[in-house]
Amino acid sequence: MRFTRLALCALSLGPLPALAQAPTPPATDLSGLWAAKKWFGPEIRGRLIIERSNAGLRADIAGRSAPVIRKGQELSFELPGDAGAFTGRFEGSGLIRGSWFRPPSAISYGRSASPVVLRASGPNRWLGTVDPGDEEFAFYIFAHPRPDGAYAAVLRNPDFDLGNQQGVSGLVRDGDAVRLMAKRGGAPERVLASGRLHPDMAGFSLTFPNRGGSYDFKRDDGASLAYPRPRPGEPYRYAPPPGLGDGWPTATLAAERIDQPAMERLVQSIIDMPMDQADAPEIHALLVARHGRLVLEEYFHGFSRDKLHTLRSAGKSISGTVIGAAIHAGAPLRLDSRVYQVMNGGTFPAGLEPRKRAMTLDNLLTMSSGHYCDDTDDKAPGNEDYIGDQLQPPDVVGYFMSVPMATDPGANSVYCSMQPHLALAMLQEATHQSPLRFFDRLVAGPLQIANYSWPLDTNGRPYGGGSVALRARDFMKFGQLMLNGGVWNGRRILDASYAKAVATPQYHLRNIYYSDLWWVEYYPYKNRKLLGYSARGAGGQLVFVIPELDLVVTTMGGNYSNRRGGRYLNNFIATAILPAIREPGDDPTAPVHDLDWASPYGASKDGTRVTRR
Repeated sequence: MRFTRLALCALSLGPLPALAQAPTPPATDLSGLWAAKKWFGPEIRGRLIIERSNAGLRADIAGRSAPVIRKGQELSFELPGDAGAFTGRFEGSGLIRGSWFRPPSAISYGRSASPVVLRASGPNRWLGTVDPGDEEFAFYIFAHPRPDGAYAAVLRNPDFDLGNQQGVSGLVRDGDAVRLMAKRGGAPERVLASGRLHPDMAGFSLTFPNRGGSYDFKRDDGASLAYPRPRPGEPYRYAPPPGLGDGWPTATLAAERIDQPAMERLVQSIIDMPMDQADAPEIHALLVARHGRLVLEEYFHGFSRDKLHTLRSAGKSISGTVIGAAIHAGAPLRLDSRVYQVMNGGTFPAGLEPRKRAMTLDNLLTMSSGHYCDDTDDKAPGNEDYIGDQLQPPDVVGYFMSVPMATDPGANSVYCSMQPHLALAMLQEATHQSPLRFFDRLVAGPLQIANYSWPLDTNGRPYGGGSVALRARDFMKFGQLMLNGGVWNGRRILDASYAKAVATPQYHLRNIYYSDLWWVEYYPYKNRKLLGYSARGAGGQLVFVIPELDLVVTTMGGNYSNRRGGRYLNNFIATAILPAIREPGDDPTAPVHDLDWASPYGASKDGTRVTRR
């Protein structure tokens, strides 16, 4: 879930690899492109039925059945064998609105929640659909012969970027044994995965510890999802996005004054990425909206508008939006609410130190709580990776609140994923309701977000620090919501002051500016610099807003450990998209040229305050 800063530099695109066009090698030769993919469920999905009989309420889904417990308007049930669970509430007009809780899988490690709406289907009967998303893991290996008899290898893993994370270096065959090797820095080369040849399937298997076990690799070709689009393919030609009735009006690039040839060149450059290079950027989605209309929507590597995609740390911005929407709707919470007072039922714990007494919700939203929790500091007791991977406390929020202070609240800002998680927990404590109910009612409903997957901590609280999964068109709506000053399709979701704060630099953090769980920078455009702000997550999950141009850009990607991929995304926004945006009075026939661009800041004193609310 750790956010990787999208620094800025240019990318050189190489030619298409000859690998995909070469004749098929013999089965004993491991050179070429190999692919393996596994599906980990969840198996429980589809139609959910709740019926009332003389024996009470009962639920039925995927051939499983369970009694439903009702307390007032609240409903809940659990399937045997920890196969899934549901909580919901009766609402007006024969409606039940709730959440489906998916159990952990071999690759997700934790639970998550997705929305379910059941509607009356006759007397004493309600129907709905459970769609928790898919748990998939895929590997693609590009192998090239080396003089020593082994193979140079590039491992592409769109779900986690394991190849770059572990430094995959080679593929070795020794008789029927096959080993995938990795090397990081000055450490010796090591075995990342091992397996054997399978002549019966003309391939080989590799077992990846802690990644779902054994994977069977078979030869792949130019249609492989390792490539952005099938190769060879027709040159890209622009087509406007379809209207889907999901809240996005659509238009053409030309109608919203965006240069179509420039955007076609950009999309073609993504399609032509040389994917047999380890650090080649992996882009899964690119969307552009201007003047409130969606004008470009392209997907790559088999991703689509219907597929949920993790947002990693961009989910922090979604958490902030839920909190802001609840405050606007009248929740008993304010930006100056004291953290430890709210979390203790309205009174401060006895003997609480003064710095923790002074801490506010505003401090959590600006990463300035003062806790010793820097995610880049392995020694910090509040480090997200330490808490989630090593400590795994039974009460995540309670443990984090016990973390010692490093500075006074508001003194400086450090990147700490547990702070927005505690902020979301404050909403739950202040209202005695799950934040997911506020999200469904105040945000997802008005924005027409029909599906999502929200991770839970070990206590079952919605995790506020990231990795919410959304569809790309829905993710983009959060940028448009902020650009509209907190209004979506005429309905106010956030106070105008809250939306304004998102675009106001408040702290220096990681050499750029930070506000309320959003990042703020200035970008070159013609002869001036424009303020832009963004929700960002590792891998290339980005909603980028330029208010002066009435522009929103969304990307999704798989560059979780690929710094070059992260740099590429921010770079093409600055050097390819912004130059294609026309203003009134511009010559529509003027050519669009690439720009050279470096960060407008350079080093700054990390964490220092810029403005105070």
